[in-house]
Parts: sequence; structure tokens; C-alpha cells
Amino acid sequence: MEIATVHGPAEVTLDEVADPAFLLVLTHGSNGGVDAPDLLAVRETALGLGGAVARVMQPFRLAGRRAPGPAAKQDEAWLEIVGVVRDGFGDVPLVQGGRSNGARVACRTAAAAGAAGVLALAFPLRPPRNPEKTRVEELRSAGVEVLVVNGDRDPFGVPDAADAAHVAVLAGERHDLNRDPAAVGRAAEPWLRRWAARPVRTGGRE
Repeated sequence: MEIATVHGPAEVTLDEVADPAFLLVLTHGSNGGVDAPDLLAVRETALGLGGAVARVMQPFRLAGRRAPGPAAKQDEAWLEIVGVVRDGFGDVPLVQGGRSNGARVACRTAAAAGAAGVLALAFPLRPPRNPEKTRVEELRSAGVEVLVVNGDRDPFGVPDAADAAHVAVLAGERHDLNRDPAAVGRAAEPWLRRWAARPVRTGGRE
């Protein structure tokens, strides 16, 4: 479906399930799409756990641009998109995430979106051409627990264990995480499973 934002339309590919345990909203990197192998692997894992999955093509990519533009505008559009998608799922837990630049967006907006957690794939810790610049504060200030899945050969670097609730490092993987996408899904599985089992309600109380 297409969602209008103040910064242009976005496109959402939604996989619904009956009585979803959680809603996972994923997005792409600055030069990618929603069919990236790691995103598809995580999608399959989430669906297998009873979660609904929304994959978001952000406005800048839908418009054919490769540069995401100012972070504030990207985040503003993201929060609009998530708000519309979430309206159809009631009070199920929201987990948001993405790969590379999309992981940064998910971290920056987690608190404002009301997310229960963030899945950060190939988090771009340091630009290869400007290694002294770090984006670690985006991880540390997410306001919710973050799972990072990075490859040990990622030229953007790998966050330290102290930078997130959990950092999974996959051997032999680079920034695209496409050598063994199934391993990305396996790394995400325990993280997503925590929202797969909802409390049983009796007489209006948990």
C-alpha cells in the first residue's frame, strides 16, 4: 500500500497473519530495497513466530534517490508511516528495524514510535572514508533495547558489546549480509521470540 507523508509517498509491503503476536516494521539501506536478503530472512523468521511484517520503501527511495537527505526529514516521514501501519494492529508490540541507514532510522525514532525493541542489521558504525566519525550514540540513545547483527568483515565497523543489548557478529559477512542470509534470521530469532508469546488474560487482567 502507499502512504502519503509530508516528504512524499512511501510504499509498504505487508505480510499479515491471524491474531499477530507482534508487528515488525523493517526498512532498507540508503541504496537498497525491501527485498534485500537479510530483510527477507528476518521477515521469514518473524512470520514463523506469528508476527506480522511490514517492509517499508521510504519516500526518498520510492522517488528514485540514493541519498536519504536530512535525518530529521527521514525520521519525520518514518514516524508517519509507522503510525499509519500500526493503526491496523491494535496494541500488539511494535518492533522496528532495518539494515544500514534503515537501522539508524529505527534507532533514532524508537522512543517516539513507541517501539518495544529495535533490530539493527549492518549498523554503519563508522563511514569507511571518515573512520573517526562514529554513530554509536544513535545506538546508545535508542531508549529501548537494540539487537545488532553485523558481519565481522563489515568495512563500516562493528559496534562493541556495550553499545547495544546484544551484538551478534556473523563470521565472513560484509556489510550486505548476503553470504548466508539464513544466519541473519537465526540471529534475530531469539530476539523476536521474546514478543511472540503474549500474556494470557483472564477476567480482564494479565
